[in-house]
Amino acid sequence: MSQAKIKPRLPKGMRDFLPDDMLKRDYVFGVVRDVFHLYGFEPLQTPVLELKDTLMGKYGEDAEKLIYHAQHPGGKEEVALRYDLTVPLARVVALYENEISLPFKRYQLSPVWRAERPQRGRYREFYQCDADIVGVAGMNADAEILGVVVTALRRLGFSQFSVKINNRKLLTAIGIYAGVPDEQLGDLYRSVDKFDKIGADGVRNELLERGIGQEAVARMMGLIQAKQPGLESLDYLDEIMGGIPAAQAGLRELRELAGHLDDAGIPPAFYEFDLTMVRGLGYYTGPIFETVITEPNLGSVTGGGRYDDLVGLFRKESLPTTGTSLGIERIIDLMDILGLYPNGIGGTVVQALVAVFNEDTRRDSTRLAAELRAAGIQTELYLQDKNLGKQLNYADKKRIPLVAVLGPEEIAAGVVKLKRLSDGAEVMVSRGETGAKAREMLG
Repeated sequence: MSQAKIKPRLPKGMRDFLPDDMLKRDYVFGVVRDVFHLYGFEPLQTPVLELKDTLMGKYGEDAEKLIYHAQHPGGKEEVALRYDLTVPLARVVALYENEISLPFKRYQLSPVWRAERPQRGRYREFYQCDADIVGVAGMNADAEILGVVVTALRRLGFSQFSVKINNRKLLTAIGIYAGVPDEQLGDLYRSVDKFDKIGADGVRNELLERGIGQEAVARMMGLIQAKQPGLESLDYLDEIMGGIPAAQAGLRELRELAGHLDDAGIPPAFYEFDLTMVRGLGYYTGPIFETVITEPNLGSVTGGGRYDDLVGLFRKESLPTTGTSLGIERIIDLMDILGLYPNGIGGTVVQALVAVFNEDTRRDSTRLAAELRAAGIQTELYLQDKNLGKQLNYADKKRIPLVAVLGPEEIAAGVVKLKRLSDGAEVMVSRGETGAKAREMLG
């Protein structure tokens, strides 16, 4: 009795990546890793499963509804798929505190899982790309994080972007200044966070609908809509809210941060202070950052900030921590949209195809493939029994740039025919010079 065929399909929100896509992803991952290494960040890997208690109570009730629980039948430990890379970092710092040297600068590029409603650009399995510094209270650490962001985006080819900077202490001060009760501060932040999507009128109406008084709304809207360039925006806020301790602390941190960015040579064109930017996760305690592509307006690609209390959930005393997450999946998509991949990225890793003229020549072709590989050329030996025309079509379809042909005549003469498919150029080269000539033709 034959077994019923299984229809090939994926779970919702999951994706396969074929070789062309994987090569583009590997290119982006490689550029970003190089920038992390440039700034002295070192790699970390954590398991895909964490104890349920490690994850719950760290993200907020709405976020925690999206955590995938992964209980093993009969297992006594309650486990879940990791929701992000930040909470696992805090757990690692506490677990290995005697083995980790502070400051601890780590990066991690790994998949996470969230039970989102799948839609364009939103998946249930996706990669996060985080860089964090643990153990430094000064704003020089935050400046390092922003340096990583700006450098990575510029190396990937993005030129029109802005890192928006705010401070959770300033958001607290705005609520105090406007007279918003503590129990309504969450509503205030959620509405302000929608400023880019629904505009000033939309934020104002939503705040009123949430029951925040008209006078408080008017005072707050006037404050967040005031736009001044650079440090002038901080001076303005100092004049208005300087008497509020939370505002004093937040402004002091942002001025210090601006000084470190200037010392590090980060161009002011790539960052701005923006009171309407609110990061959603509740564990941020100081400066917060979010990067948006501005031309064309394609939305946010990085987010992060300072979270000095999170590590303290796993050890007796907390440690100051700041970091960022690069939206690597969105960056990969935008690289395609904006045409930022260098020529030759994608297609195939193969540089040369060694064709097999017939079965009598296969042994010589196999040896030629070994010689090209020994010369450092990424080489595929054709494995099927097809005529030469079909082998050339195969190479063309896969975008393999070079084909090496070794027929009976070439074998007898001790030469190899190299054919470059992009322009049809052909050369005959002695067997011992094949590797050098192939490299030359590949450019």
